[in-house]
Amino acid sequence: MAVLKVQTERKYRPITLANVEELPEWKALDPEVQEAVRVVSQVLPFRTNEYVVRELIDWSKVPEDPIFILTFPQKGMLAPEDFNRIRDLMRKGAPKEEVRRAAHEIRLKMNPHPAGQLTHNVPVLDGRRLEGLQHKYPETVLIFPGPGQVCHAFCTYCFRWAQFVGEPDLRMATNESKDLQDYLRVHKEVTDLLFTGGDPMVMKTPVFERFIRPLLTEEFAHVQNIRIGTKALAYWPFRFFDDDLLRLFEEIVKAGRHLAIMAHFTHPNELETDAVREAIKVLRSVGAEIRTQSPVVAHINDDPDAWARKWKEEVRLGMVPYYMFIERDTGPKQYFEVPLVKAWEIFRNAYKQVSGLGRTVRGPSMSAFPGKVRVSGVAEINGEKVFVLEFLQGRNPDWVGRPFFAKYDEKATWLDQLKPAFGDKFFYEDELAEMVKRGLSG
Repeated sequence: MAVLKVQTERKYRPITLANVEELPEWKALDPEVQEAVRVVSQVLPFRTNEYVVRELIDWSKVPEDPIFILTFPQKGMLAPEDFNRIRDLMRKGAPKEEVRRAAHEIRLKMNPHPAGQLTHNVPVLDGRRLEGLQHKYPETVLIFPGPGQVCHAFCTYCFRWAQFVGEPDLRMATNESKDLQDYLRVHKEVTDLLFTGGDPMVMKTPVFERFIRPLLTEEFAHVQNIRIGTKALAYWPFRFFDDDLLRLFEEIVKAGRHLAIMAHFTHPNELETDAVREAIKVLRSVGAEIRTQSPVVAHINDDPDAWARKWKEEVRLGMVPYYMFIERDTGPKQYFEVPLVKAWEIFRNAYKQVSGLGRTVRGPSMSAFPGKVRVSGVAEINGEKVFVLEFLQGRNPDWVGRPFFAKYDEKATWLDQLKPAFGDKFFYEDELAEMVKRGLSG
């Protein structure tokens, strides 16, 4: 356990605009790259830490290094006119409030909450909206604990960027574990609870316990699967060397619950340090299962060999490849999005490189308003080239697994850009419209 002892002595030090200029690596950057980070960070969040800077980024390859692009804002993340607007304000020394107003206006154009997160996924109990919870699919509830609405570092592509920009109206969070318990008492169909954020693993263990412990009683026996969505394994693996946290995880498993760590690994380089490999071992030793997921994003991992290398290493380390997502239609999507056909080609060419143990992964999948829609392939039917699609999850579970077809479009990057291949509507559209009319909330 010598490695473990050394790792527990590490102290977390965030890197933000307030102190990034102290880094020798920053001082060596091209001034245009530095300015781009400063400008884009006025609109979109920027935060990393010394572990990422020292151990994951290869500074000899910056600005092309994938982890640098993953954590340092890039010029192309803003439309040219928006970038120039903020840059010009900063160059002329405009008041901070003027810059903030301009940034706010730009954010509102960037679809801050896609797929009905604030409008159609918030559950209602006794006529009251339970803010900080989401219930989109019958068996799964999401909780956004207020103390966990930050991350050890921010992914530049993150679809929850609106959580981190300091605008309360765009934020989802709850400090009420009682609301969650009251809702679960009524909804016995819920078998899965997903802690998400932000990153729940930024919470101190006693705070996390406050949400978890009541759910380990017989009253909530129907909640069999406790999932923790986290990037901490990649960005701050030392979090998992906390004895109190590991004891809590053991208690979850001993209570008969399945503990799933939904780990976000975006690039195989995140799997190469001693710290992350030790953290994976420790988590597996207390009975947690680790499933891995990430979107396919331009400039970072839009390469089948990178995905194949990532999946192979995840399997070797004892994790389960779970999802390849399509970059969501929010935030700086124009910089990171990959056409659906390219995403499918990347998935297919990576998938065929791995053994059956790596073929647990599903994708490429769009987490769209109707549900999770997978691009299963491209085919020709009656002389027409089409996308073959299916629901992996749907607002109506009966939609799941039913193949349907969209006209082939080599430029399309999201479900709402696709048109039905046969007929004038996709099979689910009328039913979805009725759901919305009835006040869909989960």
